[in-house]
Amino acid sequence: MSSSSICISDLTMNSVHSQSSCGNTGSFSLDPEFVASYAETKPPFGFNGLGEIVYRRTYSRLKVDGMREQWFETIERVVNGTFRRQQEWAERNALRWDACEAQCKAQTMYDKIFTMKFLPPGRGLWAMGSPLTEERRLFAALNNCAFVSTSKMWDIGGARPSKPFVFLMDAAMLGVGVGFDTRGAEAANAQNILVGNPHSVNTRTVTYTVPDSREGWVESTGLLIDSYLAYDHVNYEFDYSQVRAAGMPIKGFGGVTSGPEPLRELHQLIRHTLDKHIDQPLSVTAIVDLMNLIGKCVVSGNVRRTAEIAFGDPHDPEYVDLKNYDVNPHRAAFGWTSNNSVFATVGMDYSDISRRVQKNGEPGFQWMENARRYGRMGEENTRDTRIEGANPCNEQCLESYELCCLVETFPANHDSLNDYLETLESALLYAKTVTLLPTHWPETNRVMLRNRRIGTSVSGVAQFITRHGINELRTWLDTAYARVQEIDTHISELFCVPKSVKTTSVKPSGTVSLLAGATPGMHYPESRFCIRRVRVSKNSDILPALDEAGYFIEEDVVDKSSMVVEIPVDHGEGVRGLRDVSMWEQLALAALLQKYWSDNQVSCTITFDPASEGPQLCNALDYYQYQLKGVSFLPRMDYGAFPQMPYEAIDEATYNKMAANIKSESQLHLVQDFEKRDAEAERFCSNDVCTI
Repeated sequence: MSSSSICISDLTMNSVHSQSSCGNTGSFSLDPEFVASYAETKPPFGFNGLGEIVYRRTYSRLKVDGMREQWFETIERVVNGTFRRQQEWAERNALRWDACEAQCKAQTMYDKIFTMKFLPPGRGLWAMGSPLTEERRLFAALNNCAFVSTSKMWDIGGARPSKPFVFLMDAAMLGVGVGFDTRGAEAANAQNILVGNPHSVNTRTVTYTVPDSREGWVESTGLLIDSYLAYDHVNYEFDYSQVRAAGMPIKGFGGVTSGPEPLRELHQLIRHTLDKHIDQPLSVTAIVDLMNLIGKCVVSGNVRRTAEIAFGDPHDPEYVDLKNYDVNPHRAAFGWTSNNSVFATVGMDYSDISRRVQKNGEPGFQWMENARRYGRMGEENTRDTRIEGANPCNEQCLESYELCCLVETFPANHDSLNDYLETLESALLYAKTVTLLPTHWPETNRVMLRNRRIGTSVSGVAQFITRHGINELRTWLDTAYARVQEIDTHISELFCVPKSVKTTSVKPSGTVSLLAGATPGMHYPESRFCIRRVRVSKNSDILPALDEAGYFIEEDVVDKSSMVVEIPVDHGEGVRGLRDVSMWEQLALAALLQKYWSDNQVSCTITFDPASEGPQLCNALDYYQYQLKGVSFLPRMDYGAFPQMPYEAIDEATYNKMAANIKSESQLHLVQDFEKRDAEAERFCSNDVCTI
């Protein structure tokens, strides 16, 4: 199927690209008549309006007229931004730019997003085409995830050993989830590099006035860490007077300012951590402490959520005990900011570490030899041997300082395999476009220009299996993977860039799958029927429409500025709840996806019963170490009920009663919302398993 055949195919809506719009010699824009043809169409948001509420709260940005975007306008912004970046690339490199062909492909992409056959990542829905990328050119914010290694922090003459830490902080403040390793401790011991004393009487003192910006917070943190770790020790004092007070809107990123206190506290805790290591090599504990403290600061600084994953040696008692708060009581206040995994080796003894997993689900496992050796499992791939770790949800193995953009496709939302194969071109075209865009980190650009790594993901897997069966899933995935490689070749030639080192993954998904009414990634829901509760600001103009539509709404017991809306959710006829899917079946599904679809990785958090399945963890790891690249586990716990739980399992009768109160003719998509606070984007690539 060629790109031209996709362009001339009939779209679900009215394709109205005109010759005049094709001939536009200015900056790319979708044909206004084409966009207008979608304005009165009700979007197919999923789960009884849950998808629409999440969209309004998370991705609907303020327009210049003070109103919030509607779905058809959000897609227009995203698609225009995508094709403008392609146009810039073509013009900058003196490549052919065909306005008619671009208009045609853009309209196809628009329709695929509108009908939720694929969706850009939450980062893209929120940032692409916005002032963040159009004016500030912060293209790093379009990426979901990253990894940074500490192993070479002293390799450039010791000038800025803080670089891995400031990279993580900068990326996290842009909404990018970051993985990191603890190999800097090995380097410090091997090179006999000791933590310095910036408080020495012979050390000069410098006052740094922290600018009121992301860059200022990051730079001040780097200077403080370097004052201990760099060869030229300087005693830094900080002036926080320029940092805005708490409660002010954050322009561009949503949310409100926290004031200088989280940064002041971070600086104090960094000093406390490194003071204990003066005249000693930097330890594994200190590295993870510093990264976790930065994560805690980012949360307090009203980026709201952070995603981190630490990787360490499974045979190092210091590392594997980091979340044992009897051994490390000081870490209880911030150790929660990262998931911790180990660099497992195929054939190792899992007996001791599986007993730790049985208690609290950690650590997770990453088999780097599998990740370096294979694309899809069983298919040798020699192009990706420089990877050093993975992102927080463990669906992307990455080189140090590498970022990655993930797009999400929904096979269950397609009528046929051919329909799905057609969707893949738009999905890859979006993701590959993001790889054209430079970041403000030279180390990152160096890797991304070479790798062009993307992650084309699948969600709604449980729904597809329920409707079509596991063999049909295997057929679709295997056929689609071959099509992805053809599309990547075509797009790479179009942009004159290398083919992507890897192209497919299975992400756990977050709010994006809710928009489309899909189960997240490969995971089964807790229950077929449930109540999903979401917070909505009391100032939102959508609240009266929700009340009129018949949703149950009550005061938020935690946040008095919000109301809580209850949405009854049915994940689909025949879809099993997680309690009916064994640990072994979940592992088998992850292995199938790793073999037939994902040449990156499969993000799989395997839920297990601690009593009946916990003792089998060691055996499970023995078998599946040959079939997976990474895996994590989560013990099924009954935490009991508490007020306004985000998810609450219900029976079919309760669901039917709640659903009967919701008016099918609800016109939420036409409600204009004048709330002045901008949307607060989904951060990172994750669901609640990955994000803190």
